Amino acid sequence: MMSVCLCLCPAVQSQNLVTDNVAVVEGEVAVISCRVKNNDDSVIQLLNPNRQTIYFRDVRPLKDARFQLVNFSDNELRVSLSNVTLSDEGRYVCQLYTDPPQEAYADITVLIPPGNPIIESREGQVIEGNETEMTCTAMGSKPAATIRWMKGDKELQGKSKVEEMYDTMFTVTSQLTFTVTKEDDGVPVVCIVDHPAVKDVQAQTYLVVHYKPEVKIVVEFPDGLPREGQNMELSCQAKGKPHPQQINWVKVDDDLPSHALITGPDLYIENLNKTYNGTYRCFAANSVGESYDDYILYVYDAPTTTPIPTTATTTTPTTTTISLPEATADTTPSTEPAAHDSRAGEGAPRAVDHAVIGGVVAVVVFAMLCLLIILGRYFARHKGTYFTHEAKGADDAADADTAIINAEGGHNNSDEKKEYYI
Repeated sequence: MMSVCLCLCPAVQSQNLVTDNVAVVEGEVAVISCRVKNNDDSVIQLLNPNRQTIYFRDVRPLKDARFQLVNFSDNELRVSLSNVTLSDEGRYVCQLYTDPPQEAYADITVLIPPGNPIIESREGQVIEGNETEMTCTAMGSKPAATIRWMKGDKELQGKSKVEEMYDTMFTVTSQLTFTVTKEDDGVPVVCIVDHPAVKDVQAQTYLVVHYKPEVKIVVEFPDGLPREGQNMELSCQAKGKPHPQQINWVKVDDDLPSHALITGPDLYIENLNKTYNGTYRCFAANSVGESYDDYILYVYDAPTTTPIPTTATTTTPTTTTISLPEATADTTPSTEPAAHDSRAGEGAPRAVDHAVIGGVVAVVVFAMLCLLIILGRYFARHKGTYFTHEAKGADDAADADTAIINAEGGHNNSDEKKEYYI
């Protein structure tokens, strides 16, 4: 069996005699080495903790066959001890017969690894948002082990308790408490035991977290805006643990259309019309709770084509107004979700038909041309008129000379002639 020797402290030296402390796992082999520097043919011997001679030079007086000579020379006495037990622990003496005698001491420490760790959970299944408690126990070790916790790739801090048993043996118990979320479902929780006698000793368990459904409504068809005469299918996607066993469809503040068909999680509506407008709600429930999602349906007119006018029969301006419902969209599901709105189209085009726009533009242009023609004809008929008062008063004169003299606007007043423009 291969020996495992660990040096726990620096070498102990007494003049020319040197040895080392040894740590060994129970059941394995310990090796004790007594080394001499500049030996002058002095005798080396090894004694046990009870001061009994194990080896005198290369002779073994002690009848314990577990001790075997590994090497003997003028400078070293090396002895192995197989199948080490806890009773072998203690201080061994390397002795050199000089004047005066020299001694060096090698302490053997026996390590006892803990048993396989045991991990336990207070409950097998945890509801989201609640606390869970786990314990991990490492029994019968020397020295006491230490315990660490890992949840996934994150280290958590537990509370450890150490109890001393018989023959300096120890049992360590660590308690871990934390709050779970739905993301913790299926995540491993690992209890790791650290001890100088063993490596990578661990136990693990997997979290089972129950949570209420997450609900989302998905439009299977139509792909664009819902219009009159089309068919529609809404699918209620629900995920939870345990899996939702009950899914229901309702129309908020109204009844579902009489010929609406519900198949499992799907709602199918034929031949849409505007009377179907409203909020459709999908409920999903399991043993933990209930959640829902909303979809707001707005049915558009069936697509039509408006011809562009080529002749005009009236000069009266026409004003056409097209009003479209405001679009809102919110597709984030939650337990109290904002509703999906078919008016947003969820990717459908928002523009009206090009034929309708072309027709409106043509009517407006034609009306403006007619208005310009009417205004032109009006201004052509009402030109400026001039009135003069040059011979005012001449109508009552007897002859031309008298008329000229009596006229208010005679030659003498020619500079005061007034003209009016209407």
